[in-house]
Amino acid sequence: MKLTSDSSVRNGYALALLRIGVGILFLIFGQYKVFSTAFTLHGGFQFWIHKFLEGGAYPFMAPILQGFVLRHATSIAFLVAYGELAIGLALVLGIMIRSASFCGLIFMLTMLFSSDYPGAEAAFWQYFGASLSHSVFALCFAAFLIGRADSVWSMKASRQAQPGASGVENQ
Repeated sequence: MKLTSDSSVRNGYALALLRIGVGILFLIFGQYKVFSTAFTLHGGFQFWIHKFLEGGAYPFMAPILQGFVLRHATSIAFLVAYGELAIGLALVLGIMIRSASFCGLIFMLTMLFSSDYPGAEAAFWQYFGASLSHSVFALCFAAFLIGRADSVWSMKASRQAQPGASGVENQ
């Protein structure tokens, strides 16, 4: 691999490195949930939702968590587990990056509002400090949506780099 001084090429490599790093983290998050039943079938998901409700959910999210999420906890736990795994696979392999990033952004915003509420009496800056565990990932997903996170180290880039690849699909 030869890095050139062209800033767009270097930015492509930086974005791909960040994309793969985030993807690996999501693979780690998702794999233990998928390959173990503690989160999906044995109350792990419900434990976290109750913990969010006890002290971390934004007030407008509490009725949603209580009335909808807990009512459908097992189904949503499987959606979370397989969703995290799918996002991680897509980002690492470089396939469907924009779709995975959109889903990841929605997921991180949902997590942020479900678990990062510092309290009504908190200073304005504390809202940002409390949200770091989810807002940083949300910003990464936004960057993958806006930028060209598939320009290098992706399936699209490998298809375009193949000899004879014209970038136009065969009819």
